[in-house]
Amino acid sequence: MSKFNQLSSGSVSKVLKIKTPVTFVNNTMARLALGIGLSVTLLTSGCATQNIQAYQNTTPTLDMHEFFSGQIDGWGMFQGRNGEVKKRFYVDIDATHEGDNVIVLDEKFSWADGSKSQRIWRLTKQADGSWRGTAGDVIGEARGEVTGNTLHWQYLLELPVDDKTYKVNFDDWMYLVDKDVMLNRSVMKKFGVELGSVTLSMHRNNK
Repeated sequence: MSKFNQLSSGSVSKVLKIKTPVTFVNNTMARLALGIGLSVTLLTSGCATQNIQAYQNTTPTLDMHEFFSGQIDGWGMFQGRNGEVKKRFYVDIDATHEGDNVIVLDEKFSWADGSKSQRIWRLTKQADGSWRGTAGDVIGEARGEVTGNTLHWQYLLELPVDDKTYKVNFDDWMYLVDKDVMLNRSVMKKFGVELGSVTLSMHRNNK
């Protein structure tokens, strides 16, 4: 039995149906097939009022190079705005380093419907301690800030739906709850309208 089936058998997997007051976000958007990773990168309600400085004294302290090193297993789900689970996935992350300031995350996704996808992140630490990230389907640069046990990560993603591509905003909050376990919650929005959220549990594989 695969790692995905071991942890997710019996979960609900349906086509995403989203109601929105914005005219442009039409029935095609209602079939959004979630294409995110670490994107994983990446956690609370995604509320803009949350201040990362509130976590400055939280432990264990997140060291990006220490956690994102070697093999990482992740299990996640996408929920619509009403909380219903729409899609489930397993992600195999291979984390490597290029010098002292660059982390490369090769993420391979296995979705509940049997499909596969991949994203490769390149994360670079800045002089001020913040992080910038690039990936093939990320527009411009993702920007991240680490405080205490928490990483706040924001980016604009190109999300393919049928024969069109939409630009969707992701607001990620990641929390290190144990030296080998990180929890991530990401909220995705279009035109300021919340489309749903992603919850991801990442576990460093030290075997």
